[in-house]
Amino acid sequence: MLSFEVVDVFAPRPFTGNQLAVVLDAGGLTTQQCQALAAEFGFSESTFVTAVHAGGYAVRIFTPETELPFAGHPSVGTAHTLVRLGLLPAGTVQQECGEGVVPLDVTADGARLTGGAPAPGPAPTRRRWPRPSA
Repeated sequence: MLSFEVVDVFAPRPFTGNQLAVVLDAGGLTTQQCQALAAEFGFSESTFVTAVHAGGYAVRIFTPETELPFAGHPSVGTAHTLVRLGLLPAGTVQQECGEGVVPLDVTADGARLTGGAPAPGPAPTRRRWPRPSA
């Protein structure tokens, strides 16, 4: 049996903000199982905590359609959930995700990303859509 919580991120009270499913003890799940669960939850993102260790945790992040290497809303929501549940102490925690190690500061009131300066990715390419026939 899997344990999970549905949390509201960026919200002062339940049933507002961005929904997030946080699946605990998900280390034994396959990519296909994580993807199926994320589709079933139907939220913009769901996280799957694969390990919790001193100072941090490992997580996989899924949308209903694909796995993401990193996303802010699921990162702060998962970190705060693990601290609130007593699985990690408040303070700086290290999140291991597809993007690498991301530090977050977590208190009883919430969490925030603290990792370095933003690094821009490649410029987007311009795509020309076919014009509809008249």
